[in-house]
Amino acid sequence: MGKTIKSLTMRDAFFTRLYELGRVDRSVMVIAADMGAPALDRFRVELPSQFLNVGIAEEAMVTIAVGLALAGKKVYTYAIMPFATLRCFEAIKVNVALMNVPVRIVGVGAGFSYDDSGPTHHSTEDLSVMRVLPNIHIYNPSDSQMAARCADFSYHLDQPCYIRLDRKVLPDLKTSAYDLSVGGRIIKPGKEGYLLATGNMVHHSLVVARSLSRKNIDAGVIDVFRIKPIETEWLRKAIQKAKWLVTMEEHLLSGGFGSALIEMLADEGMELKVKRFGIRDRYYYEYGGRSFIQKVCGLDPESMAKEIIKWLQK
Repeated sequence: MGKTIKSLTMRDAFFTRLYELGRVDRSVMVIAADMGAPALDRFRVELPSQFLNVGIAEEAMVTIAVGLALAGKKVYTYAIMPFATLRCFEAIKVNVALMNVPVRIVGVGAGFSYDDSGPTHHSTEDLSVMRVLPNIHIYNPSDSQMAARCADFSYHLDQPCYIRLDRKVLPDLKTSAYDLSVGGRIIKPGKEGYLLATGNMVHHSLVVARSLSRKNIDAGVIDVFRIKPIETEWLRKAIQKAKWLVTMEEHLLSGGFGSALIEMLADEGMELKVKRFGIRDRYYYEYGGRSFIQKVCGLDPESMAKEIIKWLQK
């Protein structure tokens, strides 16, 4: 699986693995809301009784998924991220979270992934919104190998979860073995502080760490791929010797990953200097590609490295 998976988009890596599981376990079902994908064609053609496209009817998609899950099916819903979450938020709250039904919600297009479609398709609020719902686990993988592993992990998870996938192929991080149930992995150890990033921003954090090292700043990198619940015990141990922390997310700062980390630090009584990078309180209508939009809002590696150096010098 390895060589093939890492060259796929996260979406296709996820559904390729899910297809393999579905061939063995006919209780696996995928419900899409007017969304296709090369990997989903195999479900549609070869496992037609395990695939349903409800059209532009996201709330109905969630309600149907809950009914099938209560009947013993392992159900996955799928759509572009804003439509997989925000458009049907009340249905997720009432039918999935409130009743703790193990529906697996899969969204594609994290952050500015749909850079060519404008803020209606940017996914910059979903973490804040989904994080407030009790019972739902949130996973934000950082490469295609991890996305495929999320298919396996969610298959065995008897609880609702939300998996947010990037739209394009991200480089394989090639790290040593890690445990998805822990929710994080140390990509690069650090002696002074840590850059804690999630999703595609993990790749930016590695570039930033190299820039900081040229200024004799030894910064480690931690990939936090489970946003909820944050694994408090593991993370506390990982950062126990750090003098400072920086969080990075391609998401609104209000209620996002950085907020979750600060809440954890406060609850644990850990007093650490923290700087958050994310999207300020506005929508971005700029076009010109994802890298350009990131630069406009200060989320490119060069801008973040400069800001961190200035911050540490204060």
